[in-house]
Parts: sequence; structure tokens; C-alpha cells
Amino acid sequence: MRLPGITLLSLVTAAVQAEQSWPQFRGPRGDGTSMATNVPLTWSPTNNIAWKIAVPGRGRSSPVVLKDRIFMTAAMERGVQRTNIGSDEMQTAEHVALEAVCLAEENGETLWRTSLFEIDKPDPVHWYNSWATPTPVAEPGRVYCDFGTMGTACLDAKTGKILWQTRLPLDHQVGPGSSLVIWKNLLILVRDGRDAQYITALDKQTGQKVWRADRPPIEAGSGNLKKSFVTPLVVTDSSRAQLISPCAHWLVSYDPLTGNELWRVRHGEGFSIGSCPVFSRGLAIFSTGCFKPQFLAVRVDGQGDVTTTHIAWKTMKQVPVMSSPVIAGDEMYWVSDEGMATCAQVQTGEIFWQERLNGLHLASPLLADGRVYFFGKEGKTTVVKAGKTFTKLAENQLEGPLIATPAILDRTVLVRTDSYLYKVGNRNFVE
Repeated sequence: MRLPGITLLSLVTAAVQAEQSWPQFRGPRGDGTSMATNVPLTWSPTNNIAWKIAVPGRGRSSPVVLKDRIFMTAAMERGVQRTNIGSDEMQTAEHVALEAVCLAEENGETLWRTSLFEIDKPDPVHWYNSWATPTPVAEPGRVYCDFGTMGTACLDAKTGKILWQTRLPLDHQVGPGSSLVIWKNLLILVRDGRDAQYITALDKQTGQKVWRADRPPIEAGSGNLKKSFVTPLVVTDSSRAQLISPCAHWLVSYDPLTGNELWRVRHGEGFSIGSCPVFSRGLAIFSTGCFKPQFLAVRVDGQGDVTTTHIAWKTMKQVPVMSSPVIAGDEMYWVSDEGMATCAQVQTGEIFWQERLNGLHLASPLLADGRVYFFGKEGKTTVVKAGKTFTKLAENQLEGPLIATPAILDRTVLVRTDSYLYKVGNRNFVE
């Protein structure tokens, strides 16, 4: 059957164009993989940098790209202090102004800046976090920005004009972290705080609630160990679309159109999960977070509580709390928060290699051009050949801290540190 106005050529062209953009956290498919080509292998502050600009304010959201525009969020902070609250190193502020910023991808020129929310005495955030950590999501004509409990907004992508705003209050305890996901006409948000735990979908045209699903119950006595910061992943197996979303103590699959629960797995007492799930070979693979992180691989063809029937494998070997894994074929790659990189088999969890990269690694690794890019907190990127044998190809140093996960486009890596946004790539590249 031929659809009116749609040809095979137009479908192929649309797919190619999508791969030249990076519209959401962890890329076009939300899994850290890129089909980009001629991706830079080596760089330094004085080599292979097309441009570098100072970043306004502070934020640890990733840059997203749609065609020739880059979008970021940032917090303009006043009266910031670092302090210890309990066992956590936190930051407080007298005031933050939360902004969306649009840059020209060609040269980094600021095209517009829009102030979205003004917050007096915002809730404290962990030092690893910020008041602008959730990554925006962009689609033709619109960009959506979320700041957790402080507010959510939709803007005109060309002008920065605010189209709608809403607020879903929550006690994050250490600041917001879950990023937005678009599915058809829905904008999906995770709200896993210590006072409430749920996932919700808004009409992306109006910001009105379409559905809300409360998380599975957490047993009494868990105290504050209820929060999570995961960005969900929409996958499609042979029969149905699923919204895969870990939370404290559970992994849950939902129908993304209705919020109806499809299946759930109890993973223990894990909480404060920053690592996002990946999907391959019929398995959803995810980290369980604090206190003792492990990866669980779960078959996605279940119904109801499948804790005792659908867990395919587990491992506790150098599993991250913060960063997310990435898959290439039959291999899965990850890096622990402390910097131990691992390659394992997707189907069984068997470890092929582990190598120490040194230093904290909080950004998520990315896959492009047959390589895995690992990003260290102090600004060092280690590039490794994808495969069952460890082969280091390059080490590249920029000024850190580097906590936001970068974006990869054809011939380009966009790296956001706390001070700068770098476009890595030769401005004079000729194919």
C-alpha cells in the first residue's frame, strides 16, 4: 500500500535527516547510539575545535540539536553556597533564573535566550546535580524544557516564545534529574521524589495532563530511599510499544499511550538511579542504583509481576549509578562512576574486558563510527574501538568539569562543560 504523498525516497530522506540531529537526551533513539559518520577521533583545546563559547549560567543538561540549531537549558544563580546536608555535599542559592538558550550550530552564535522561571530560595541540589539538569527535547517547530519541581515549558523553536508552562511540584531531595521523552502527541515526565513517585504524560500541544500512573508501592520503613532520576525509554518489540522506566525498588513497563502497566520486576532496595535503560535482543537492561548497583536484564514479553520468571541475568561488576550503558551488536559497554570501563555480552552478561580509565565518569558513554566514547568528569574523553578486545584509540583533554553527556553529529562532537560549549570538529572538513 502506498500512503498519499509519501514515497520511499521521502522516508529514507527523513531517516537520514533525523540521524543528523540529536533531539533528546542520549540521541535520536534515546540509547546513546549515533549513525553519524566522520566523527572526530582526536582533539585538544588547540586542535580540531571548530568553535568554543562560554556557557551562560550553569547547567548539566545535555545540548540537543535539531538541524542547524542547538538548544540548552541553564540556571543563572545568585548567592550560591556549598554545604553538607547529612552525608551529601549540596549547593544552596538565594535565587535562580531558569533559561532556555538557542545557538547556531554553524558558529555558536546566540539566536535567542528566554527566561522561563524565577525561583527564590530553590530547593538545594547535590553538587553533581544543578538546577538545570534535565535535558530538553526538540522537534520541528518546538522545544520542551523541564526543571523538575520548578516547572515545565514549551517554546517556539524559531523565536523562543513561550507557548505554555506548567508545574508539577515534587520533593526531589537532591534536585531534578529525569529528562523528557516525546511519544506521538505526548510529552512524558518522570516524577520520582521522596514525597511522591509517579510517571505522567502531558498533551504536548497544550501541557494538559493526559494520564498519570503511580509507581508500585514501596514498603514501609524505606524512609527517604524512594527517589530516582531515570529518563525512560520507549521500545517496540514484536507486538507492542513499551515505556520502560526503572524506579526505586522496581522496573516497570507501561503502555506509552495510556499509562497502563504492562509488567513489573522487583529489583530489590535500589534507589537514586541515574542510569537509563537500554534495549536489545528482547532484553531491557538497567542499573538498580544505590546502594549496591547491579545490572538486571529482563525479557520484555511478560505480563504482570514477572520478578520470578523474566530476569535473564544479573551482574554487580563495576555497575554505574549515574551513567547509562550503550549497546553495539552483541556487546554492551558501560563505565562505573569510579572509571572502570566494561564490555559484556548482551544476551548473558558475560564480561569480555574491563579496563580502568581513572577518575570519576558521570556522563554516559556514546557509540559512533565503530567507537565508544567515554567522558571523564575532569574533561578527558577516552575513545575505544568497539569490540570484544580492549583497544584504546585516543585520549582527548578539555577543561572540566564534564558531567553533561555530549551530543554526536556528522563530523561533530558537542561537549558541554561547566564553563564552555565546544564544537569538536574541523571547520574546514571536506569529504
